[in-house]
Amino acid sequence: MARAAVTQKQREFQGEALPHMDFLYNYALRMTFNAADAEDLVQETFLKAFRFWDSYEKGTNIRAWLFRIMKNAFINRYRKEKKEPETVEYQEVENFYNSVRESAVETSDLQESVFKNLLEDEVAVAIAELPEDFRTVVILCDIEELTYEEVAEFIDCPIGTVRSRLHRGRKLLRARLMEYARKRGYVEEK
Repeated sequence: MARAAVTQKQREFQGEALPHMDFLYNYALRMTFNAADAEDLVQETFLKAFRFWDSYEKGTNIRAWLFRIMKNAFINRYRKEKKEPETVEYQEVENFYNSVRESAVETSDLQESVFKNLLEDEVAVAIAELPEDFRTVVILCDIEELTYEEVAEFIDCPIGTVRSRLHRGRKLLRARLMEYARKRGYVEEK
């Protein structure tokens, strides 16, 4: 009997939650700027979601529920990392030193390689530098193309707050990217 309940839980979870894995990974990658950290965050999200699957209200917005779990996991991880002193593996330092000594440094920065093809570096940096509340809304609305209602449910706030944050986030981006736009000919010089 218990085995049948677990199997049913697995089927429900796989059918409802797993189809949203790519969406969550894309957002996690934009939050962490690191593929390994994004994968860890998504894995942690799905582990917690499966563990607490019984508390999920069937018929509600599953993506919002998963997003909330992921956002909380990200915040908890960030707080934990801020409390711990930064550690570096000796092997990593040695490898870096050898690569610098022997040749030019070859970048393996995931943020650079991911956003180079999607957005020019200056745009990616400007988005990354936005305050988190604005960055979240800008990414979800303008890049992921979610509706205001979906974003409001994801971040658990009123639609008016989403619109306000989106407006302010876009305004900050506009100010930071004005010179970039002029150089590229998107804005005429006065």
